[in-house]
Amino acid sequence: MLLEVDQVAKSFGTDPAKVQVLQGVSLRLAAGETVALTGESGSGKSTLLHLCAGLDRPDQGQIRIDGADIGAQSDSGRAGMRRNAIGIVFQQFNLIPSLDVAANLAFQARMAGRLDAARIATLADRLGLADLLHRYPDQLSGGQQQRVAIGRALAGAPALILADEPTGNLDEATGAAVMDLMLDLVADAGAGLLMVTHSEKLAARMDRRLHLSSGRVA
Repeated sequence: MLLEVDQVAKSFGTDPAKVQVLQGVSLRLAAGETVALTGESGSGKSTLLHLCAGLDRPDQGQIRIDGADIGAQSDSGRAGMRRNAIGIVFQQFNLIPSLDVAANLAFQARMAGRLDAARIATLADRLGLADLLHRYPDQLSGGQQQRVAIGRALAGAPALILADEPTGNLDEATGAAVMDLMLDLVADAGAGLLMVTHSEKLAARMDRRLHLSSGRVA
């Protein structure tokens, strides 16, 4: 099993203002599987994704990626797992403004020591970015920036892709086109995909759907 989340709990703040965001969440994601994570705003979707990415630690429970407990790692250990095993696609793109498209695409693969120029060129071509490699993020449309973000996440051939509302800032037509590309590329890579989305249409395109409600998987 690629991703195993077992009885994970997470709260923020201190008593009496402590807010319990996740309460005993468990899920499984196999290699090559796509899973949509849905729920109302504030249900804990992004918090769970950040825990799976090792951007924070759970208060209780375990999150294992290929058998390794990411929450038990040191800060540097979690960063290493993000470099080597995880690709993250954020809603806000999070591109590096001082790097052009080519360098943004290569960034995570270079950090992981798996830079493959041929793979980058193939991704750029399939994402419709081959003619934009020397542009900078502020010279791109929202859809183009999200394509770069998807390519960056996939360039290092990670086992797990985590996507947080990857089309949330795009219009419906552009979002559908970007989603088509992401699902095709994830399938070709054999990666697992856990995607947070509010879109019923996008959720319906995934292999499975999990719904978070009041901090639990419903």
